[in-house]
Amino acid sequence: MQYGICHLSIVPLRALSSHTSEMTSQLLYGEHFKVLEERAHWSRIRCAFDGFEAWVANKQYRKIQEEDYNSLEDVPLQLSSDLIEYVTDDNGLLMPVPLGSVLNFKDRLTHKFEGEIIAPLKPMKNHIVDTALLYLNSPNLWGGKTPFGLDCSGFTQMVYKLNGERLNRSAAEQAKQGEALSFIEESEPGDLAFFDDNEGIIDHVGIIMQDHYIIHVDGKVRIDRIDHSGIFNTEERKHTHKLRVIKKII
Repeated sequence: MQYGICHLSIVPLRALSSHTSEMTSQLLYGEHFKVLEERAHWSRIRCAFDGFEAWVANKQYRKIQEEDYNSLEDVPLQLSSDLIEYVTDDNGLLMPVPLGSVLNFKDRLTHKFEGEIIAPLKPMKNHIVDTALLYLNSPNLWGGKTPFGLDCSGFTQMVYKLNGERLNRSAAEQAKQGEALSFIEESEPGDLAFFDDNEGIIDHVGIIMQDHYIIHVDGKVRIDRIDHSGIFNTEERKHTHKLRVIKKII
């Protein structure tokens, strides 16, 4: 088994081993993974954080040793806390890194970071909505995980990550986590609401706020009303997403 780490700001993960293939997710700076299959120009990997599997270009990651991988598994994540920060690389050049980048391995990469680091030792539910608001108006980008573009489950995963909790990558997989609630009235700010399509497949997720509001990704990260039927978009004056279940993760 081989191992790798993302040493660049944001790296696309692809469904197939091609730059023209669908971007299914992203690696942020400092995220580590197992290399399941290596080809001449591409590798199929499994991300350590959420078990997500995809293809990454070989030029866009660095290999690390098994002991390095294991050492990263044994410590709390150290994360960048601002929308954009900078590391100085081994050539003395600045490189931007987005919110939620992992900084545990920066010294081994001979990189320097002078910003504020957060390292939650336990899940912090009371900060989830405040963290979610940092992404407000970020555009929808399929497979994205940063304030410069993200999808619904990338949004919820990153908000929870910054508050010390691991979520799976897709909305359908996230819906398998946590405890189901029977009514909206039982929910608290920070709980997750899941929505399904006409075939009953869960395809959307958002974060419950106070007073029957929800923050989610629909064109951009936005705040809408939520009721027993689903999300009500006041601009379109209609329900846009059908509620399936509310889950308490923390």
